[in-house]
Order: sequence, then C-alpha cells, then structure tokens
Amino acid sequence: MKTNARPLSLTFRVVLFVAVTTIFSLSFLGVLIDSSIRHHFVQQDINELEVISASIEGALMKNHTNNEQLIDSLSQAVVGHHGVYYQVNAQQGDFIYANSERNLSHLSSTLPAKTGFEIANVTEQQVGNFSYRVLITTFKTPQTTYSAIVAIDMSFHTHFLTQFRQSLGVIMIGAGLLVLLAGWFAVHQGLNPLRGLSKKMHDIQTNNFEVRLDETKVPIELLNMVQSFNLMLDRLQSEFLRLSNFSTDIAHELRTPLTNIITQTQVGLSQPRASEEYQELLFSNLEELERLTNMVRDMLWLAKTQNGLIKPKQQVLNSHTEIEALFEYFDALAEESNITFVKQGDNLNFYCDQLHFRQLLSNLLSNAIRYTAKGLSIIVSTEKADSGQVCITISNPGDKIQPDHLPYLFDRFYRPDKSRQRHSDGAGLGLAIVKAMVEANSGKVTVASDDDNTHFKVFFNSP
Repeated sequence: MKTNARPLSLTFRVVLFVAVTTIFSLSFLGVLIDSSIRHHFVQQDINELEVISASIEGALMKNHTNNEQLIDSLSQAVVGHHGVYYQVNAQQGDFIYANSERNLSHLSSTLPAKTGFEIANVTEQQVGNFSYRVLITTFKTPQTTYSAIVAIDMSFHTHFLTQFRQSLGVIMIGAGLLVLLAGWFAVHQGLNPLRGLSKKMHDIQTNNFEVRLDETKVPIELLNMVQSFNLMLDRLQSEFLRLSNFSTDIAHELRTPLTNIITQTQVGLSQPRASEEYQELLFSNLEELERLTNMVRDMLWLAKTQNGLIKPKQQVLNSHTEIEALFEYFDALAEESNITFVKQGDNLNFYCDQLHFRQLLSNLLSNAIRYTAKGLSIIVSTEKADSGQVCITISNPGDKIQPDHLPYLFDRFYRPDKSRQRHSDGAGLGLAIVKAMVEANSGKVTVASDDDNTHFKVFFNSP
C-alpha cells in the first residue's frame, strides 16, 4: 500500500546541507594544501639538484693531472647537503666516484641522460626501500665527457607528508564535527521562536479567540507568518461569531412557525370542530409551511452561491429599462403604501445576470418599502463611479441605522431591531441574498445611513 513519507525535518535538512558543504570545502582545502606542500618539496629538491649539478660540473671542469685529483675534487664538491647521493661515471660507463655506498648505476641504463640541468629530466624513482628524486645528466670537458647520477632521498619529505596528512585529516574531521555541532545548535536555537509560536497556537481555543501573537517579539523572518496568522484568527473569530449568531437566529426563525403550527394544531384537535374551522386551520398551517419552505429554499440558494455552484449568465443590461420594469412590478404595492418611486441619473449599461439583477433589486426595493413611511418617495439613481463601474443607488427615507449595525446588515437573519419584531413576513435573508448575487456577478454592495435616508449602493462592471 502506498504511503506518503513524512518530509525531512528542517534541522536535518540544514545540517545535511552544512555537512555536504563542509565536507566539500574541507576536502578541497586539504587537497589544495597537500598539493601546495608537495609542489614546495618538489621545487626545493629541484633547486637543490640544480645546485649539486652545478657543483659537480665545477669540479669536473678543473684541470686534473690524474684520477686521484679528480676524485678529491668530486668528494669536496658537495658539502653540507643531507640525503644527497651522486655518482660520476666515465662516458664508457666506467665508475669514477660515488659519495655513498648506495649503488645507483642501474638508473643510468633505464633513464636517458642529457647535457646540462633541465627540470624536465628530474624523475622519481624507487630503489629498494628508498624513494629518490633523480637527475641524470652529462658534462663535457675539454678532455672527456662524464655521466652524473644525482639523487635526493625523499624519505624525509614522504614521512613529513604522511604525518601532515594524518594530522590534517584529524583536524578536518574535528573541524567538520565542530561545524556540524555549531550548525545543529544554531538551527535548534533559531527554531525556538517557532516552538514558542506553536505553544501559543496550541493554547488558542474556540472560547479564547482573543489571543494574538506578538509581532514585536519574533524575528523579521517570521513577521509575515505571524501577521498572516493573526489575520487568519481575525477572520476565524469573525466567521465563528457569525456562525454562532446564525445558529441562534435560525433556531429562532424556525421555532416561531413551528410553534404556530403545533399550537394551532393542538387547539384544533382539543375538541370536535366544524369542517370550515378545520379548513381554516389547514390554510393557516399551510402559510407557515410555505414560509418555512421559502426560508429553506433561500438558505440552500445562498449555500450554493457561496460555494460557486451557481454560475451567473452575465449579459449587457440597460439601467433605465430594468429599473422601469421593476417599478411597474412594485407599482401596486407602492400605491397601496402611498409611496412613490423616483428614477434619477444617467441611462447606463452594465454586466449582470438579468434574473439576478431583478431579484436583488426587488429585495432592495421591498426592503425600502418596508421602512419608508407613507407619502414619501424612494429614489433609484444611476451614475458612473470613480472606479469606472456603474453605481445604482436605492435611497429611502427612514430612521437612521446606527453605524455599529451597518457591517452586519448583509448577514443572514440579522436585524438592527433587537426586539425582533417583523415589519413584514420576511425571514431576514433578503439582504444576504442581495450580497451573494452581487458578488456572484463580480460586483459589490455597500450601505450608508444618515439622519434622513438610508442608501444601498450596488456596483457592476461596465462594458
């Protein structure tokens, strides 16, 4: 069965990165140091071979009357050089002089000899248990030609390099472990603010939404996260309060019609009655059931809209045409309430689903009629907003809505009137539906209220 592996911890990731970087850096540094030291020893030996070669050449260039004088000059040619061995042969290969008992003759048969000192002629050779850096060259004098084998024992250098490499390896391992330990400690300490935030987040409960993380006590790298978390808490607190209020409101809204149905039914069944009374009871219950049905239908529509299940079919609408059509629809109700409709502003086109627009404007006009006194007028005006959108304003005279109520007017079942007395048969979902429809059509709705009028403004995109 396929399982999702847990991602590597942040500490492990950082320490692994530091470990790889440290190993690579120390290895590169070690190779560089080792190469530099070996190059230094090679250059040092080459310089010494050059000096010795020049000394041998100087001894051979002297005038010698016999071999004893030649051997004496060669014996005194190199003085004070430790670990240096040389052997001089005649051109025919006859042995003349060697400054030690080590036999280097076989090297002349395996390595070419050239005239004078050349760095390219210096090679490394293994003779028995000893390693040498060897130079084979020839010297021409007025009398004859000589072959010289000059070798420098590399044992001291090899021993030094072996010890140095061992010491360098120990130092690098120690330094690497120290860097890893320091990296782990730095990451562990660096994550302390996250552990503190995690503890504070753990303490946040549904009954303790007032807790906020202190933005001044976190590193700059965590500031955006803390700000985002605090904003999330603000939204959650707001939505939680709305949900709590919604649960209370819906219980109240459902309880009233259900209580009416139960009470009326109990009264009707308490004693025998005429068929006309039972018919009247059924009609009364039917009204309450229809009210419940409408409420549930509106709630389902809101839920679908807010979850993107209802897609509006936007088209270009004409403001005066749509407003006049709704005025005709509400003409009878307005006449009954002795209220007049007034249309103002420019005739503008805008994008919106026609059914949605007529529904939301109907809800706003119904709401305006409900709170407008007899003999007054409701004004519907159209204008071009500064943002380039088309703004349709519905203004009705009436009591001022207090500012603390305005942000919640579009919530489900919300009423500024805390006594919850209805002005009509509305269930408190009309303005919530208005907001859902407007936002589904990429618009927005606002409300403002002063001592004389309440203004609902709906904004739609223009073509």
